[in-house]
Amino acid sequence: MNAINELSGVTADNWMAICQLDDIVPDTGVCALLKGRHVAVFRVGDASAQVFAIDNVDPNAGASVLSRGLVGSLGERIVVASPIYKQHFDLHTGECIEAPEHSVAAWPTRVFGGMVWVAL
Repeated sequence: MNAINELSGVTADNWMAICQLDDIVPDTGVCALLKGRHVAVFRVGDASAQVFAIDNVDPNAGASVLSRGLVGSLGERIVVASPIYKQHFDLHTGECIEAPEHSVAAWPTRVFGGMVWVAL
């Protein structure tokens, strides 16, 4: 069993390395193409960084832009605001706060060996 399996309990086939954690500026996102899917990967915080992944396509606009949105919080929720229509997406769940019917998928993430990993 490899280290990724031991770390997560998810099969190694599902996990994909995205980039080094240090390649993502704190409180911003990057876009990755994983198995044909546009995924937005966010680093929240600096020293004790949390990493999140949601679909990158804004369902309200149909554009692959969520990774370029502003990261912040609404109450206890960590969110990204879409750069087009400004709807907020919960980074834990992918829920669109203003219009839940426009929510996106959220994906498991890990940081292992300094690398950011996402499982689809």
